Amino acid sequence: MTTHSITMIIVFLSILSLTKASNLYPQFYDHSCPQAKNIVRSVVTKAVAKEARMAASLLRLHFHDCFVKGCDASILLDNSGNIISEKGSVPNRNSARGFEVVDQIKAALEKACPQTVSCADALALAARDSTVLAGGPNWEVPLGRRDSLGASLSGSNQNIPAPNNTFQTILTKFKLKGLDIVDFVSLSGSHTIGNARCTSFRQRLYNNTGKGQPDFSLDQSYAAKLRQNCPRSGGDQNLFFLDPVSPTMFDNSYYKNLIASKGLLSSDEILFTQNQQTMQYVKQYAANQELFFQQFAKSMVKMGNITPLTGKSGEIRKNCRKVNS
Repeated sequence: MTTHSITMIIVFLSILSLTKASNLYPQFYDHSCPQAKNIVRSVVTKAVAKEARMAASLLRLHFHDCFVKGCDASILLDNSGNIISEKGSVPNRNSARGFEVVDQIKAALEKACPQTVSCADALALAARDSTVLAGGPNWEVPLGRRDSLGASLSGSNQNIPAPNNTFQTILTKFKLKGLDIVDFVSLSGSHTIGNARCTSFRQRLYNNTGKGQPDFSLDQSYAAKLRQNCPRSGGDQNLFFLDPVSPTMFDNSYYKNLIASKGLLSSDEILFTQNQQTMQYVKQYAANQELFFQQFAKSMVKMGNITPLTGKSGEIRKNCRKVNS
């Protein structure tokens, strides 16, 4: 048996142990909606073929969902009645996207298996499929989540790691969700695809210290290029690739960029500059893409297990944007 085969068996067994801990399991819909996984994959495949950026957008939706009240599709709820949508929070406003693709997924699932597959599970599957379509690792997605009956705007504002948070603040936010420093480094690697807005990193270009000085941990020739389309004021929504080397390919370039002082967000670069332990993980993942892929898969399963609603809790929404009446 090859070393690769043994490693994959170890990864599978560790994922299996994680799944059993949370009442979620990959075969949850095998009898009630056997075509569920294929339906999600089909819609996501078309959406990503139409717009490569959508892979990152769907992956991010799952992340922003799980960090607020657990993986319960609360991020998908629109404003209505007594619900104040998480879509209006600082991390999500003018930023979270892909909701129309989730609508398409849900419509297809409802047509095949009415009120059976949750929006939360659809998001978890879409995140995995997006990763695979972009060239990243595959993993079995534990299923059986149910959908929330409410949203938390304050939770969205407070719990989601922000690009300008300190290293310790971000690590604490991960730890509060049962995730550790390894998960912090590996899940940050999702920034190998997708875009960031000028407003998310402008301070690094002009006033990182509050004294009008740029962030000198950012490669200065790269910073000069960024300034061309991210002015001191205005252009807040201008988009930049998080990984300029291979912006739509899920690979380990992200970590190589950090070593070259070309991490776009402060929250990315600090993994290499502010902690010895995370610096070592960055170096390992930059040198070994397979190692990064294995850990990313494990960390995604772990994140997907954050306080899911199961059994009779919550509901299976018919429309992901609103609770059932």
